[in-house]
Amino acid sequence: MRYDLKRARELAIRVCVAAGASEAMAISLAEATVAAECSGRRSVGFAHLPDYLEGLLHGRINGTAEPAIFFPAPALIQVDAQGGIAQLGFDRAFEELRIRASTYGVTVFSLQNSYTAGELGYYVRRLAHKGLVALAATNGSALMAAGQSSEAVYGTNPLAFAAPVDNRPPLVIDQASSATAFVHIREAAKRGEMIPEGWAIDENGQTTIDSREAIKGALLAFGGARGANIALMVEILAAGTTGANWSLDAPSFEEGSQSPGAGLFIVALNPELLAPDFSARMAAQIERLSSKGIYIPGGSFTEDEVEINLPSSLVATLEGYGLH
Repeated sequence: MRYDLKRARELAIRVCVAAGASEAMAISLAEATVAAECSGRRSVGFAHLPDYLEGLLHGRINGTAEPAIFFPAPALIQVDAQGGIAQLGFDRAFEELRIRASTYGVTVFSLQNSYTAGELGYYVRRLAHKGLVALAATNGSALMAAGQSSEAVYGTNPLAFAAPVDNRPPLVIDQASSATAFVHIREAAKRGEMIPEGWAIDENGQTTIDSREAIKGALLAFGGARGANIALMVEILAAGTTGANWSLDAPSFEEGSQSPGAGLFIVALNPELLAPDFSARMAAQIERLSSKGIYIPGGSFTEDEVEINLPSSLVATLEGYGLH
């Protein structure tokens, strides 16, 4: 089923409110959901929205939460999501983050006590559109094993990076520390499909290509120990420095009635204070790399050109929440 962006936002807002979200929370989540679709990250777009709706219905997300914002230092912004969603906390602090990063050259945004952050690239992309270079890290419920352990100890623990580029969309890199995202394993399990070797282990700690066995086990880090090291760095930034739950302590984002209490860490830098022609240099370098066949992540869409295609089964699922 085809939706223009206005209708897609309206659908997301409507079902979020029906599931118990405040109007402000519904708008924040709808904007992030549509942005994920537009950026090509559909697994964390509308396909991920039912996770939020279930979270709202079962208490894993406090639908009426209003984030609390603190400024422990001029270049530090601290947010307590109060059991709500990271997107609303980011929205509430966005203008201060932009102003302070532009003024002081660098500002850190720290958020705790939230549900999963959704598309991590969403946060840094928005900052890059304001001329800032940004790096983000987030954690969540333990889903990934590391080292010799067969126990899940980290979330998928992604990193995202974005930089502004003259006359084109920002460069955006958004990737998990795990070999694949959990949602890909879950979707494969629903369809009864096999998965590539190296993505996951079963509940006995043995590598598996059976997605249904992988659901019972744990994801694996990409690149072995190197990916696990990145996951640990993300864990320290996203949980350690924010005061959020370590992944080992985070309640499930799929079951129960408690918030995962996840963290989100973002550092935003004003590159023009260091290199006044930064965005122009980025454009020239990207053109040079592209001429050599290098893929530059980020996308080239404009909102006027975007139409969102949703499976009719997913639309029916989402519309079902409007009956609650």
